[in-house]
Amino acid sequence: MIKWMKVLGILCVWGWVSAVGAQEAYVSGITKITMRTGPGVEHKILAMLESGSRLEILEYQSDWSLVQTDNQKQGWVLSRFLTEDKPLTFQVEKLRRENERLAAALEEIEKDNQDLAEKNAALANIEKKYLELEQASAEFIELNEKYRDLVELSENQEQQIARLRENLSNETMLWFLSGAGVFIVGLILGLSTRKKKSSLL
Repeated sequence: MIKWMKVLGILCVWGWVSAVGAQEAYVSGITKITMRTGPGVEHKILAMLESGSRLEILEYQSDWSLVQTDNQKQGWVLSRFLTEDKPLTFQVEKLRRENERLAAALEEIEKDNQDLAEKNAALANIEKKYLELEQASAEFIELNEKYRDLVELSENQEQQIARLRENLSNETMLWFLSGAGVFIVGLILGLSTRKKKSSLL
């Protein structure tokens, strides 16, 4: 009965391997195993396979399995030394590569953040200078308007001064002429008075 169950188990495994095609397996966690020319210890050793070596199962049996290595070498190994689970060394190596990839991505992100921070600082500096320029421009416009007002006021004052000077000159001339007229009239009256006196004598 046990023999038939063993045969049935072998047939099930053989049918499963045949159905899915070549199956990937790994040398389980021992140091090394032998790969031989046939399914038995009496056969010649072809190679020593280290733990973690990836193999392709070509024919599975309960005791011995026909396998093929990555370099296309075929031979028989003990089935109990095969496992479908990837060795931890593979997982560690995969995690190490993923960690390196993430570290490189993080470094790139940090570099981008640094560049962005520098650009933001430059933009803030430009904005500050723009505000200062805008304020200076507003002050310049205000000063320019005040300057134009002062120029206009100065021109008006100069015109007023010119008019005052003209009026003053006219008044001075008028007073001069008036004084000269009075003097001449007085002189004439004085002379006429003297003539009258001299005629009476």
